[in-house]
Amino acid sequence: MRLLGLDPGLRATGWGIIDVDGNALRHVANGVLWPEPDAPLATRLVELYEGLCDVIDRHKPDTAAVEETFFNANPRTTLRLGQACGVVILAPANAGLPVSEYAANVIKKSVVGVGHAAKIQVTDMVRRLLPGCVPENSDAADALAVAICHAHHAQTARRVANAGSAA
Repeated sequence: MRLLGLDPGLRATGWGIIDVDGNALRHVANGVLWPEPDAPLATRLVELYEGLCDVIDRHKPDTAAVEETFFNANPRTTLRLGQACGVVILAPANAGLPVSEYAANVIKKSVVGVGHAAKIQVTDMVRRLLPGCVPENSDAADALAVAICHAHHAQTARRVANAGSAA
């Protein structure tokens, strides 16, 4: 199964692709989409959407997972992040992919073992779990962490479903 992990942001949206075969995880690709910072909001959202559509077309993932939006003290910042997150969810959904969302603490706990891990800890664990992987930056590492988290959760869900079927 090929998974697309996404770390939404209006300034930078990280993406990461991994292949999952049983318990084995393999890094395929990662990167960051950088919308033009001085462009109008609508233009930046279109750039995100088109960039994600290109990633999906190139790498053909089977499913996608997105880090949930967190709430910022600044309502305007939170609203803009929510708009970017909506586009990040829309692109894979519009391509027919199932999309799951995970809270940041769940992702960190799945990858590092601690729900309040620092970014450097997440990056280090991504490198350990995906040998040979060099994330473009922390946004790409976070996106790969989302994909790893989804791989773990999807595998557990399959086991539970299979156990239920056998009973």
